[in-house]
Amino acid sequence: MMWILGVLIVSFVATAVLGLLAKWVDRKITALVQWRVGPPWYQNFADIMKLLGKETIVPVGARRTGFLLWPVVGLSGAALAAAVLWMVNGNPGKSFVADMIGVIYLLVLPSLAIIMGGSASGNPQSGLGSSREMKLLFGYELPFILALVTVIIAVGTLNLGEIIRFQGEHGWMLLKPSALIGFLIAIICIQAKLGLVPFDIAEAETEIMSGPFLEYSGPPLALFYLTKAMLLIVLPMFLITVFWGGFALRGIGLLTSVIKYVIILVVLTLIRNTNPRLRIDQAVRFFWFLLFPIALIAVLLALKGY
Repeated sequence: MMWILGVLIVSFVATAVLGLLAKWVDRKITALVQWRVGPPWYQNFADIMKLLGKETIVPVGARRTGFLLWPVVGLSGAALAAAVLWMVNGNPGKSFVADMIGVIYLLVLPSLAIIMGGSASGNPQSGLGSSREMKLLFGYELPFILALVTVIIAVGTLNLGEIIRFQGEHGWMLLKPSALIGFLIAIICIQAKLGLVPFDIAEAETEIMSGPFLEYSGPPLALFYLTKAMLLIVLPMFLITVFWGGFALRGIGLLTSVIKYVIILVVLTLIRNTNPRLRIDQAVRFFWFLLFPIALIAVLLALKGY
């Protein structure tokens, strides 16, 4: 039991620190694209500490319990998913049955927390943002799962440890056409999961003033902020685990893993800085009528052995 607690604590701290640093890299790249200097490396840490020291204000008419509980739920989902991924990549033998399904469910919790937290605030703008987040979730989740299915079909297991071992013996899944298509689809889907442009529709600061987060302040807002930062580590790490041979934690493999992660982070940041925000109807049509059929084709290719 103690080793599980140790894994949870170490993985949480590591993911939180790395996530805040990753957000700094994202902001720094954005600044370079926009010909600005950008923030110092410690800016995100300072933002978190400042929010933790602020007062928590619960709006009149808000459902207090839900309003305060959902930020914790969202952070818990990201933290538990991080713990599973660190453990499995550190020692594939500690993987458990169908842990991929568990990670997929855990990665839905942050989006669910945004939906329910915004709805609990009682603010119309927050409610609109929550509605957009829910529609976006329905849009990207199916193509995301189908993208993962391409690997499941090829390997024949839902066990992340077995997927890592398989790639160690047979090469990266990215070398298969079906999995490569799935990987590209998954990249776009995690862009939406992270709420980055062009899929920052739920927050849309210039339209609905941060949407679900509008009424949040102090520690609850800090938890949402930290959740987003942790997802910036967890989601790319999940894709590296499934499609790109796993995330090695020692030796030369660690350097290779960092390079893989940086490539994904740069791609996400460049997409964010080179596209306008979509409307919610455009985003849903994009996922359902473009990515979904392509994901189905990728699954059919996987069934054919490609």
